[in-house]
Amino acid sequence: MWNRWSGSSLIALAVVSWLALSPSQALGESGDLPKIGPAPAFSLTTQAGARLSLQDLRGKVVAVTFIYASCADTCPLLTAKLAGLQARLGTAVGTKVFFVAITVDPERDTPEVLTRYAQAHGVNLAGWAFLTGTPAEIQQVARHYGIYAKKRPRGAVDHTFLTSLIDHRGTLRVQYLGVRFDAEELLHDLQALVQEEAQS
Repeated sequence: MWNRWSGSSLIALAVVSWLALSPSQALGESGDLPKIGPAPAFSLTTQAGARLSLQDLRGKVVAVTFIYASCADTCPLLTAKLAGLQARLGTAVGTKVFFVAITVDPERDTPEVLTRYAQAHGVNLAGWAFLTGTPAEIQQVARHYGIYAKKRPRGAVDHTFLTSLIDHRGTLRVQYLGVRFDAEELLHDLQALVQEEAQS
């Protein structure tokens, strides 16, 4: 199953016909990644307690995903997959590429908790931010990115796994659904967007 989705259908989570497209059909006519539209803005609190907005990252390629620290299965797999790209991206991490992980459990995921989560996954914080905020802030950002999240009675959070790539101009370009997407494809897309920025 091809897990890279393109189109505003993911933001609305309404149109599922994209699943039938091949990768070449979802790309633009020139072979470039499509331009979905302006990426939803956010301004949240980092693991260091500072505020960070999407606007602050303008000029970099940004990968945005949603996790929570006490997740015992899928979130660690997704974080590990993204962290595994660090070495292959080299010096681009932090300077040209930035990873953002937004919690869907803001009541428990304080900056201190997210710092421990980041350390446990060995991420390079020069190129990563783990973000939290008030429940209202997180709910708004999650909704704008097409994320469904609901806490279970015992504390686990059911939520959509969606990783969005945003170019240096703040345009949403492509989204990956789930955690079983091809890391090589994601790496290729990140590198393509970095190259696109260099040529602009």
